[in-house]
Amino acid sequence: MTLSTQELLLSRIRDVADYPKPGVMFKDITPLLADPVAFTALTEAFTEFCVRHGATKIVGLEARGFILAAPVAVRAGMGFIPVRKAGKLPGATLSQAYELEYGTAEIEVHAEDLSAGDRVMVIDDVLATGGTAEASLELIRRAGAEVAGVAVLMELGFLGGRARLEPALAGAPLEALITI
Repeated sequence: MTLSTQELLLSRIRDVADYPKPGVMFKDITPLLADPVAFTALTEAFTEFCVRHGATKIVGLEARGFILAAPVAVRAGMGFIPVRKAGKLPGATLSQAYELEYGTAEIEVHAEDLSAGDRVMVIDDVLATGGTAEASLELIRRAGAEVAGVAVLMELGFLGGRARLEPALAGAPLEALITI
């Protein structure tokens, strides 16, 4: 990815102070999604990463990860697999619980959507503490598939998600297009 692409993406992310609570600076990606040039540049950067690392399927994490991953899957000619919050998928699922700052959460994937021989790239908008991404890597491996890597638009470096995710990546790459 060229520096000008990174600058374009960053210029289309809006800071919203005190959202969703006082003291938080929310990074709003909706202006990026509304700009066809920026959204295409983002899709191309993710697609190149998926192809370079031999992905055969793409997982998008609920909910903004769906928006980013689906066009990458189409562009790369790969299947798209949604990883959802527990209770949102019909049929047989695999689930994985993970720790939040205060409590736990759970994500699920359709059991039949991933199998041995699949190399799966996980795509999401933000890597924060790394809990959801870490749980998704566990789900992928439990389904018998390999992890090709994780790609995010933004990494919030001050929250330590990369360090938490390193053991679960087991050598697979983590690409953040922007680090804050």
